[in-house]
Amino acid sequence: MDLMGVGTAEVLMILLVGILVVGPRKIVEFARIMGKITRTIKKASLDLTSSVTKELELEDKEKSPTSQTEKKDT
Repeated sequence: MDLMGVGTAEVLMILLVGILVVGPRKIVEFARIMGKITRTIKKASLDLTSSVTKELELEDKEKSPTSQTEKKDT
């Protein structure tokens, strides 16, 4: 099992430390909160990537006609 580059032994160690630090009753709530945070960060990252990609494509389209006219003039 490979979860985001972390193996089974590492996941078990993280869970064990989490149970010792947070407690067995709070670990589920803590995991749920961490899942929401991870989901939010992934969504923000995808939105940013999409936005930057769109801007770069628009910039390329704007530059493309001018570079073709410059080639024709020479």
